[in-house]
Amino acid sequence: MGFPTMCSGSQLQLFLAILLTRACSGFAVQEIQTDHETILKINAAGQIMQCSAAMDVLFVMDGSYSVGKGGFERSRHCVLKLCEALDIGPDMVRVGVLLFSSSPRLEISLDSYGSREELRKRIKKIQYRGGSTQTGLALKYVLKKGFPSRHNSTVPRVVVLLSDGKSQGAVQLAASELKQTGVSLFAVGLRYPRWEELHSLASIPTESHVFFAEHVLDAVNGLCTALTAASACSAVPSGCRVESYPCVQKTLETVKELQGSFMCWKGTRGYFPYTSLCPYYRYTNAYKPFPTVCHRTVCSDPCDSQPCQNGGTCVSEGLGKYHCECPTGYGSDPSCAPLLTLDCSVDMLFLVESSSALTLEGFLRFKSFLKRFVQAVLTSEAPVKVGLAQYSAEARVEARLGQYRDPVKLAQAVEALRYQSREAKTGEALRYVTRHGFQSSPVYADVQDDLPRVLVLLTGTPSADAVVEPAKYARDREVFIIGIAPDRMKAEVNNITGNPQRTITFSSPDRLMAKIPELKAKICSVDSQGCLGQAVDLVFVLDASGNVGKDNFVHLQDFVRSVSVQFDVNRDVAQLGLVVFGRRPVTVFQLDGHASGSAVLAAVSKAPFLGGRASTGSALLHVHSHSLTVGRGARPGVAKAVVVLTDGSGAEDAAVPAQQLRDSGAAVFVVGTGDTQHDGLVRIAGSEDHVIVVPSYEDLKYSEDVLVQLVCADAKKTVDPCRPNPCMNDGVCVLSNRSYRCDCQGWEGPHCETQSRRLPSRGDLPRAARQRSPQHLYREQRRGHVGRLQ
Repeated sequence: MGFPTMCSGSQLQLFLAILLTRACSGFAVQEIQTDHETILKINAAGQIMQCSAAMDVLFVMDGSYSVGKGGFERSRHCVLKLCEALDIGPDMVRVGVLLFSSSPRLEISLDSYGSREELRKRIKKIQYRGGSTQTGLALKYVLKKGFPSRHNSTVPRVVVLLSDGKSQGAVQLAASELKQTGVSLFAVGLRYPRWEELHSLASIPTESHVFFAEHVLDAVNGLCTALTAASACSAVPSGCRVESYPCVQKTLETVKELQGSFMCWKGTRGYFPYTSLCPYYRYTNAYKPFPTVCHRTVCSDPCDSQPCQNGGTCVSEGLGKYHCECPTGYGSDPSCAPLLTLDCSVDMLFLVESSSALTLEGFLRFKSFLKRFVQAVLTSEAPVKVGLAQYSAEARVEARLGQYRDPVKLAQAVEALRYQSREAKTGEALRYVTRHGFQSSPVYADVQDDLPRVLVLLTGTPSADAVVEPAKYARDREVFIIGIAPDRMKAEVNNITGNPQRTITFSSPDRLMAKIPELKAKICSVDSQGCLGQAVDLVFVLDASGNVGKDNFVHLQDFVRSVSVQFDVNRDVAQLGLVVFGRRPVTVFQLDGHASGSAVLAAVSKAPFLGGRASTGSALLHVHSHSLTVGRGARPGVAKAVVVLTDGSGAEDAAVPAQQLRDSGAAVFVVGTGDTQHDGLVRIAGSEDHVIVVPSYEDLKYSEDVLVQLVCADAKKTVDPCRPNPCMNDGVCVLSNRSYRCDCQGWEGPHCETQSRRLPSRGDLPRAARQRSPQHLYREQRRGHVGRLQ
């Protein structure tokens, strides 16, 4: 059939509509209108349901062109999953498969296979045929030949039709005759089904007999639930129940909308063109809903009772089975019961808010948290002294440091705290407890207590006075502050602790108790010795441009010196390198430049201030090609880290070089100072967690331990010895038995560092060009010139 050479506007509109309708006829969706957790339970039940009884099940698969090859494969997958829920055997469930398109063909008769595995293999061999959709002929075939008699003629007979519902020819009469013989007819929609036809073919109640092949587990659940309701088998597990949910089955269909009219040519009349107004339509896709009800089996989840304590995560393992993933300190108990001990030596003071804004309920919740912490963590033998203080408009020490060594008496002191109900002046309270809260008796008559001092602040409302300066006052006097507060107060508490790693927040009041293990870990972390003993190759990159200024550059040097003393600098553990940059980068010392911490401190002091404009990208390229290489001291198999200290200027060209560093296996950390472009710093670091921002250069000292913790945590991860490539001169790094080797081309040595003097053994290898001196080249050129003159 040929196309006309010219068509009118209305004909063109009709032609486009036909094409669009055929190309975009729809996309089917079935939505159970309930919460996501219930849908997961429905799918989980579908995985464990089994129908075990004498029964004949015949799958009628649509293999026509309207379904397509992809739809046919989905149909096959659905059949295989449904078979998994059937107890297949000669005296139990017998399964057959009929394939139809223009004509039906019995692929597998009911008595062909007696085991599930044999049946699966045969179903996988069924081939897609194509053709028209003659569903009526297929159902007539089933009526006449689909169910041969067996010794027990009273067994239930089930037909599962898998089709898109777009039959060609009469189908209702055949389906009605089939159902009148006692056959249960289920319809499973494929690809873009016409839901109205599928519902008209299925047995009553239709909502229990129509499913969607894309949602396989839901279809399995629905089939087994319906068979159980019909007493064909008992597939609902003990402890599970059948529930009904509103469902919407949708199909994305093409909608024709009139947009207006336009002048179109209709021909000529005499010498004049004949025109008229032609309608203009727009074709859009829209969901056509088909409301129904879904009856599904739901099994109660053993985790619904929340059996895991102290913030443990319950992981369901099926009916009645679960296990708890416990936080640190609780793993020895199946239900995460508290088994924590505070075994670090510190002086610890709890400062509890007792303001009117917190309310009595909030104050009592903090008291319960403290009592739970004392009972779960502290023992009379613990090497820690504890004190109590509370505040609202004023602060008051309720129990001196070390006054109660017995946890029972300490818990009684917590219970004796009384609600004050006045405004919260957190800043004033921080100053007060710094001066008066850590006074304790000497450990011995001639020995003063020199333990780390930890202040644990429990607060729930914003402070009525300034907190930044009082918090600095406390930290400058070597008081480590740990803050516990709701999520909404994270910014204020970060300003108080001076270290986000020492801030603990909770999303809701009922999650507060789960923070006990985290608090215990943070208390003991202040007694740790930096990152000593951790192997790492660490390169500092300092902004020495004019935008930083010479005075502020001194603060950067002080920061590097303070951080470096927390690493064990030697050839076997930690190696440190330093690069400064302005317009161009300058290496102050390489990773293998100094073998001791004292040498590193002296070298950092000699770092030059460069001035000029900054180019962070050039500095990172320099680090990638000149610092983190085997030839410059980098060690294969050791974690690599780069710390960039900058005010953010000149970082426009840094994203790509930073990505190269990360791709080579190096972790990139950025310490930004002042009013920096935060997004730019994140692009350099590659992660929000690797960015530290301080308001001024003077505040850098408050972020030293934060950086050390970040670098140390990253250095403990598994390292790929081939990243960055330790092989020089284009050598290829090959992993071998948790180590590596270098495949060299024209070079020798463990890292391809020495040029090979051996002649190539193969003729296809290129011969190295002979190096000629400039004098030799000049003589050859001179001889050629003289020859031309002769």
